[in-house]
Amino acid sequence: MIEVTGLEMGYAMEEESVTVLSRVHLSIAAGDRVALVGPSGSGKTTLLLLLAGLEQPLGGTIELDGVALASLDADALADLRSAAVGIIFQSFHLVPSLTAVGNVALPLEIAGADHARERARDMLGRVGLAHRGRHFPMQLSGGEQQRVAIARALVHRPRLVLADEPTGNLDGRTGERIIELLFGLADDHATTLVLATHDHHIARRCSRVLHVAGGRLTEGTPHALPD
Repeated sequence: MIEVTGLEMGYAMEEESVTVLSRVHLSIAAGDRVALVGPSGSGKTTLLLLLAGLEQPLGGTIELDGVALASLDADALADLRSAAVGIIFQSFHLVPSLTAVGNVALPLEIAGADHARERARDMLGRVGLAHRGRHFPMQLSGGEQQRVAIARALVHRPRLVLADEPTGNLDGRTGERIIELLFGLADDHATTLVLATHDHHIARRCSRVLHVAGGRLTEGTPHALPD
């Protein structure tokens, strides 16, 4: 599903440049469930953005399903994300003028899918928000907005889900429900799941754990993570 070779990424900050990722190599098979762990600022979010084609690396290559992201223009990248990738951001990126149902249905409607609103309402029900479908983002709490964003990422049954701290704004019970939904999707549809998390309880549910620190990736084992 994912092949990364020699990935390099950094940013210019005032008079110095900061290296975020250096010579990163990564291979993720279809159906893998991978946790990215590491301190804040270590590059977990940057790696997810690169895998989604939302940022461009300074060097190296990224392939999704055998397609080199560098070979695609902006429209083709958007089409790839629409067809195959679900993205759960820390910031929700909801459209303020659309209701919860409208936000969840948006990727389906853009793709011309049938029964977009019906499928959106069903997914809202699965994240516990069936009663909030007609509400706009400003009328929802932060946790509810996060659940709408998660529903939008999952509604088209993507082959790859990239999640950045998907339970960071949720209470414990709701967070557990969302994690069950994410892993249930992975199990039912052979979905590849890559998530950045500080929660070792979540990371231990993954088949692989990758530690991100000092610009490098190192592979660990889920059972070795501390409580």
